[in-house]
Amino acid sequence: MTEQDFIPKPYGKSIESGQFTWESPSNIALIKYWGKRKNQIPENPSVSFTLSNCKTITSLSFSKKENNDAFSFEVFLDGEKKDDFKPKIETFFKRVEAYLPFLKDYRFKIETSNTFPHSSGIASSASGMSALALCLMSVEKELVNSDVTLSAVEGSMEEDYFIKKASFLARLGSGSACRSLEGDLVLWGAHEAIEGSSDLFGVKFPHEVHSNFKNYQNTILLVDKGEKQVSSTVGHNLMHGHPFAQKRFEQANSNLSDMVSILKDGDLDRFIATVESEALTLHAMMMTSMPYFILMKPNTLEIINKIWAYRKATGSKICFTLDAGANVHVLYPENELSSVLEFIKTELVAYCQNGQYICDVIGLGANKL
Repeated sequence: MTEQDFIPKPYGKSIESGQFTWESPSNIALIKYWGKRKNQIPENPSVSFTLSNCKTITSLSFSKKENNDAFSFEVFLDGEKKDDFKPKIETFFKRVEAYLPFLKDYRFKIETSNTFPHSSGIASSASGMSALALCLMSVEKELVNSDVTLSAVEGSMEEDYFIKKASFLARLGSGSACRSLEGDLVLWGAHEAIEGSSDLFGVKFPHEVHSNFKNYQNTILLVDKGEKQVSSTVGHNLMHGHPFAQKRFEQANSNLSDMVSILKDGDLDRFIATVESEALTLHAMMMTSMPYFILMKPNTLEIINKIWAYRKATGSKICFTLDAGANVHVLYPENELSSVLEFIKTELVAYCQNGQYICDVIGLGANKL
């Protein structure tokens, strides 16, 4: 598919007002992408676990307005009006207007809430933008008729097209958002080992996955719940001209090829080595950019060292990964749930801000409410 496939034909219906609500989860990348080209195209492919409990719930209310000369919307987070969110939404609307030509026809009220701290390295932009994209697609679905899609069902839109376009739109708001819509494992970025993979949208991981990874556990240790000093957008842009950028992109492609066989074979030792290397490489790119920056905190390193010591002492298959922030995602198989949680409570919680952590498990994607 190309961008042209997501430009709709004239709508066959008209609606005056309505409301849609979606919840969409965050995700945690196993193979990271860091660096992107124009129009939110990734420099390398990535694959992520979709989370279950860390999600954004977004309600989109809309009503027809008399003129269509400008975007009109308000944004609320947890019931509080958030004008500082408006520039990002405005940018998003401008990027997707060609694909959602109804945007200036309506006045929108966007009400959103997270089940986790905003802007603290748990990819709130991923869950937030994917939830908003799904709400907007629900509006478009009401506006189309059977002539607009290949669906055989009168007045409906095919589910596959709906999800692909929602992922495509979400990507234009936040790159990793395209990985938050469906499936327990989602790939974004063209890769020779994944048929149907695309730079334009995320796809469900199509290959066999070993039972070792069923109900895989993810406990997020909240080391720092504050705003990041450097946004992910700025960080991605610093990969332009980065002295190690090209080698990093090659490494990510190679690691993704390895991950395909790891997930098939259930090799937890190789999984640990690849996932932890990817996490540390992501932050190495930040520390070697110009200007350089560090998002990890002293307690991030304390936790990593504790995990390594515990794994060596017990033979556990526990490992860590990091997103673009200080918080630590602790990954481990379901059969170690009790022992690892005890380790977290006795050894790691002391390094969390206010002793807070979130227990999560790999989930299946977004839901309409």
